[in-house]
Amino acid sequence: QVQLVESGGGLVQAGASLRVSCAASGRTVRSVGWFRQAPGKEREFVAHIHWSGSPAYHANSVTGRFAISRDNAENSVSLQMNSLKPEDTAVFSCSISSGGNVYGAINYWGWGKGTLVTVSS
Repeated sequence: QVQLVESGGGLVQAGASLRVSCAASGRTVRSVGWFRQAPGKEREFVAHIHWSGSPAYHANSVTGRFAISRDNAENSVSLQMNSLKPEDTAVFSCSISSGGNVYGAINYWGWGKGTLVTVSS
């Protein structure tokens, strides 16, 4: 059974950078996605990466600022976040893709508990 654990969240000022990571244990994970959920809002897609490292997809709202990557030797996936904005404040969670539309949370399983990212203005 696979278990995902996110780390790296924290409180930063607008314009700063932060890197969150998703470590998998139990078995090698395949394609992985990052989602986020802000207070009072629905979970939304952030990024997805194929098990081979390509292709990678990013939400329009983070394209050019965020970059997803993976380290198969470490069985981990990271999300580098630059030029953070207050509207990026959310709990960021990773999960394993079960195939299908990469943008839909319904197509993922094995969700981690998430890591909180807070961006102050």
